[in-house]
Amino acid sequence: MRKSHPVRRAVLATAATVSGIVLLLSLKPASDPGSAAAAGGAAPPAAARSPQGGAAQPIGNGTVTGDAARTQYGAVQVRLTVSGGKITKAEAVQAPAGGQSDQITSNAVPRLNQAAVAAQSAEIDAVSGATYTSSGYKKSLQSALDKARAAGSGQGAGDGAGSAQARTVTGDVAQTQYGPVQVRITVSGGKITKAEAVQTPEGGQSDQVNSNAVPKLNQAAVAAGDAGIDAVSGATYTSAGYKQSLQSALDKAGG
Repeated sequence: MRKSHPVRRAVLATAATVSGIVLLLSLKPASDPGSAAAAGGAAPPAAARSPQGGAAQPIGNGTVTGDAARTQYGAVQVRLTVSGGKITKAEAVQAPAGGQSDQITSNAVPRLNQAAVAAQSAEIDAVSGATYTSSGYKKSLQSALDKARAAGSGQGAGDGAGSAQARTVTGDVAQTQYGPVQVRITVSGGKITKAEAVQTPEGGQSDQVNSNAVPKLNQAAVAAGDAGIDAVSGATYTSAGYKQSLQSALDKAGG
């Protein structure tokens, strides 16, 4: 019995050592990831990406019209209605017309409108068979979104900032005998602070007529604060279209 004690002690010591090593090996792999997660080892990169993924600038509520985008077959222009910071309606206020364009536009535009609302961005697919219209639509849609975001940053500027915050509103296109006229105004404190024609008749004598008339009409709109302005001599059609689009912009601005 006395001779067996050293052997027994050696066996017990070896078993204890092996058990200890197994225990350490089993604990170490599980503890490293766990401790890293608990300490936030993997969390910071995800947290850093999260704000970027959701940091899209808010879009302001209301109706906003994008700039007209010229295409090979005519202009395309998109108007958005935004509510609750989301696009609730998209429509093309201008699209190529005449001949085969009528059929293409009637097929493509409703799809593009739906896509814009669904995507909530200008990242929409072109409609097959309407490449030019689709391209122009996306450009004007992006322009409208940019304006809506600019308005959105103003709406969130803080208490009391909304009434004095400048807003840019684009009136509907007014068709004239010599081409479309469209007016964009900037309103601040309930007054027109800037007026500009984003579309006017072009080509031939129209270029000379408009280079003289449009600056005068812009100045008159700011001075009058409404659409009750006089026509510029020699630019009757442009003046009439300007006043019509100006009134549309004022209606949208609530003025």
